Amino acid sequence: MAESSSRNLPSHASLDELVEFFDTHDMGDYLEEMPEVEFTVNLKSRRHLVALEEEVAHRLTEIARTQQVSAEALVNSWLKERISNLPKKRKSAS
Repeated sequence: MAESSSRNLPSHASLDELVEFFDTHDMGDYLEEMPEVEFTVNLKSRRHLVALEEEVAHRLTEIARTQQVSAEALVNSWLKERISNLPKKRKSAS
């Protein structure tokens, strides 16, 4: 009969100690000791593709690199700032 490769998970006084433990140990060795969990994932994030002129995309990439952010983060930041400065559109009565 084959021996089980699972090990007993040592107890830890804090979550930080447990995290530190798994920084140097393989969690797969302790799977049988892990509690079963259930959770719900609600994915509502959407991506919208926008075509950019080549020169705009190139300049955007350069600026993003100098600011050490992704081009996506930079565009989102700029658009949020620009949109927040526009006057709010009033809802019309239907």
